[in-house]
Amino acid sequence: MSKFEGILMGMGNPLLDISANVEQDLLDKYDVKLDSAILAEEKHQPLFKELVEKYKPTYIAGGATQNSIRVAQWMMKKAGQTAFMGCVGNDDYAKQLEDCATSDGVLVHYMKDEKVPTGTCAALIKGGERSLVTNLDAANNFKQTHLDTDKAKEIIESAKFYYIAGFFLTVSVESLLQVTEHALANKKTFCMNLSAPFLIDFFGDQMASAMPYVDFLFGNESEAAAYGKKHEMGEDIKEIALKVAALPKKEGSGSRTVVFTQGSESTIVARDGKVTEYKVQPLSKDLLVDTNGAGDAFVGGFLSQLVEGKDMDACVKAGHFAALYIIQQSGTQLMKECDYSA
Repeated sequence: MSKFEGILMGMGNPLLDISANVEQDLLDKYDVKLDSAILAEEKHQPLFKELVEKYKPTYIAGGATQNSIRVAQWMMKKAGQTAFMGCVGNDDYAKQLEDCATSDGVLVHYMKDEKVPTGTCAALIKGGERSLVTNLDAANNFKQTHLDTDKAKEIIESAKFYYIAGFFLTVSVESLLQVTEHALANKKTFCMNLSAPFLIDFFGDQMASAMPYVDFLFGNESEAAAYGKKHEMGEDIKEIALKVAALPKKEGSGSRTVVFTQGSESTIVARDGKVTEYKVQPLSKDLLVDTNGAGDAFVGGFLSQLVEGKDMDACVKAGHFAALYIIQQSGTQLMKECDYSA
């Protein structure tokens, strides 16, 4: 394996999406709300079997952070600029994930758990909206010791930007904090995503431990609202963005930028006491396939320009481009070469 000399590293939960178009009755049967993201409980386990047996699903490489890294790599158009770490099983699903990411130009350095299957995510699509039910399985078993491997050290040393979705807070906070400490000590850039309201509500301590290191924080309107409610910041999304941007940071780490997407509504960016709104290009309803991966794609597009030192306008423009492309596909599938031009 050749030496990694890229600029962007992701760490998170590698999952194989099992995606299918469903009706409301299936959502009701398993008590799943539309446009939600949850961890599978015991009552959800039969859902995965039912999807495979009755719905002719599509299998798509997924996992929020891995999606963003794949999109960033696609937008950057030069192979080997990105790397990703996470835990998988030793099975066909893991090979599918590795083959997909590798073909997209991402270096994957998976930790492999021989005893547990690769994680899966039921992506339930109804009317273009998505609901995600995740069985973490092997993804839940990532250990900090993996960061001590020679390849992991090489990736961490080479990278100048790090991105970890909030979902990883349920897996290995120690690993996340090791990366954040490295970023802080070496004046590199750390980015995180709120990822889902349940993380804000039930993993608040873990999120609070990471927040002082966060240089760029991403989220959508429902996550922003949940954060505002939990921390008594009010209901106005711009005010919440400003208040989150102003939360304490580690000494010497500069300002925090907060980026909240709102679907087809304007994207909000807050930094240094100022809020900027960026309009989203509308998409005709008949061109919408599904919204699964839209937020991940936005982050990937944004990061592809951030790592090149571009300004905020350029970063958001690229994020919007990537999200617009992905919602016209089923899941995060990069079916053609990227034709983006800044």
